[in-house]
Amino acid sequence: MKIQDFQDNVTCGGFDNIFANIYKPQDIESQKSRYMSAVEKFTALYPNRNDIHVYSAPGRTEIGGNHTEHQHGCVIAGAVDLDVIGVVAFHDENIIRIKSEGYDEFAVSLDDLDVHIGEKGSSEIVRGIAARFKDIGVEISGFDMYTTSNVLGGSGISSSAAFETLIATAIDSYYNNNQIGAVEIAKIGQAAENEYFGKPCGLMDQTASSVGDAVAIDFKDPANPIVRSINADLTGLGLALCIIDCGADHAALTNEYASIPEEMSKVAAHFGKKVLREVKEEDLLADLAQVRKEAGDRAVLRALHFYADDRRAAEEADALDRKDKEAFLNLVKESGRSSWELLQNITPAAAITHQDMAVALAVAEKALNGKGACRVHGGGFAGTIQAFVPVEDVCKFKKTMETMLSEGCCHVLSIRPAGGLIL
Repeated sequence: MKIQDFQDNVTCGGFDNIFANIYKPQDIESQKSRYMSAVEKFTALYPNRNDIHVYSAPGRTEIGGNHTEHQHGCVIAGAVDLDVIGVVAFHDENIIRIKSEGYDEFAVSLDDLDVHIGEKGSSEIVRGIAARFKDIGVEISGFDMYTTSNVLGGSGISSSAAFETLIATAIDSYYNNNQIGAVEIAKIGQAAENEYFGKPCGLMDQTASSVGDAVAIDFKDPANPIVRSINADLTGLGLALCIIDCGADHAALTNEYASIPEEMSKVAAHFGKKVLREVKEEDLLADLAQVRKEAGDRAVLRALHFYADDRRAAEEADALDRKDKEAFLNLVKESGRSSWELLQNITPAAAITHQDMAVALAVAEKALNGKGACRVHGGGFAGTIQAFVPVEDVCKFKKTMETMLSEGCCHVLSIRPAGGLIL
């Protein structure tokens, strides 16, 4: 599409149906301005390009299954109405150039798609995605892209998965006629992050971003996860999704996060297995005394959390599917309590003066006043918590949270029905 044609479409409402599907009604006009600005910045950067394609890929929220994925368990996650958008001009120069708002432009030569040891920037993600497409026989000849994102960094909403989905969706759309499918796009993003970026992430983030709406994922076979789409109509249930920044930093918490899969796997190892999905809960209970001696009590408690939250993730998906609000909220509350009491990923070990996430959860419980539900969001220890708030109480809830914690800490989001897409 010519740049002027795209701008005319935005102005005249040509994309209004798409915007209505991926953004809140009150945000559509500001989103139009955002797209127009992105196109203008693209034009300034790449003045010789006139034919463009415009893509969007959402961030995601974990809804159920806290620290179950790495043990090959079940999760439920959803796309949210925060996204990264990309304005793209494809060409035959055999190079990918990307300028993201707030960052320097980088370039990836399609003649060099090897892993660059020691490099961990966005260029490596792009290099890894391009390499995967090349491996499956998709011929890529290059493009220029400008991106802008409103996905909250460090919030557990996964700006990295949104970026990966954006790049892979653009390549698949233009060079592969949309043949690969949303789940395979997610796998390509994960592989790039694992092998090129050096981060051993799972597949939940990329799947939720790529597929859209809510997805229940069973990771019994991580290479071939079973993905079930869920219509998570929170608005129809009278609920709003809030993500609250608890004010703590993830820095220096690597060991805290690593201890969870390590300890769960230590319990599994007692039974000659690698992950807890391969061990029956009744076998753990039958041999509890010996496992406590070998793995320690915290490891045992974390294993018990896995079994319970693994079941809950599937039950939450079922509750959303049948529009059972009370069952869903009760399961969210149970997951939150289990994460605090058994998984123990709310407060870092020995933390006394600063227990930001615990305070945020306590404040959220007060603000909800017996309605809705809240829980830890993502890895825990720092970052964000999640709350499902009755629609009629959202304004009061947000004001209370921001008064007691910090201005701007509470973000009111919605589940986005669509994953990565082209306008």
